[in-house]
Amino acid sequence: MRYARAMGTGGVSSVERKENLAVSPAEVLGSLNDVEAKGAPTKLYLLGDAALLKQGPRVSVVGSRKASSEGLMRARFLSQALVRHDMIVVSGLAAGIDAAAHSAAIEAGGRTIAVLGTPLDECYPAENRALQERMGREQLLVSQFAAGSAVTPKNFPIRNRTMALLTDATVIVEAGEKSGTVHQGWEALRLGRLLFLLDNVAKDASLTWPKEMIHYGAQVLSRENLDMCLAEIPAVTLRVDGGLEAFV
Repeated sequence: MRYARAMGTGGVSSVERKENLAVSPAEVLGSLNDVEAKGAPTKLYLLGDAALLKQGPRVSVVGSRKASSEGLMRARFLSQALVRHDMIVVSGLAAGIDAAAHSAAIEAGGRTIAVLGTPLDECYPAENRALQERMGREQLLVSQFAAGSAVTPKNFPIRNRTMALLTDATVIVEAGEKSGTVHQGWEALRLGRLLFLLDNVAKDASLTWPKEMIHYGAQVLSRENLDMCLAEIPAVTLRVDGGLEAFV
């Protein structure tokens, strides 16, 4: 299977050196409403600074694995802007947009969370192993997949749903017509979270889904309105009945 080959042998070394936490989504977010509870994972396994799940707002920066150079530049610019606004950058540690978003947040002195499509002791893609190890030491890794679980293609859209649940807003930087990123956009809308499409995505005539998402409430994000839009993102995931304090 290509996922197993890409991960190589052995897990992430930092996992072996640190004790992992396992919490429920309700312990992170507080009581889930009926919409949030549908499809929510039963457990979240954490490695790193769990206190990041008490802070916010948290914003997902997501997009294509095979990103263009312009897309990577936009992801870095957006992550740096989020750091300036004291927001936590969340992504999936995939190749392309995800890795660029995490790296830019770290380089800017900000905080970032990776929501993985693998168990904490695995790494996909292998090229992001060093970044994953660093984030496990200095930032936060989150997975709903227990150690030893099989890594299959269906893990990644499941991961995208969880990322939408854990964040206050999602920004799609660049994505094709059939990209898995699109699933996260729809999930954000279903959950009542803010969804932003960068203006280059919204104006792409080759794509059908941006118009549909805008019809259902997605907003277009540009350099001109960036600061205004970021300033208005509410920290809806920071609820008074969250119980994560017991774990950090």
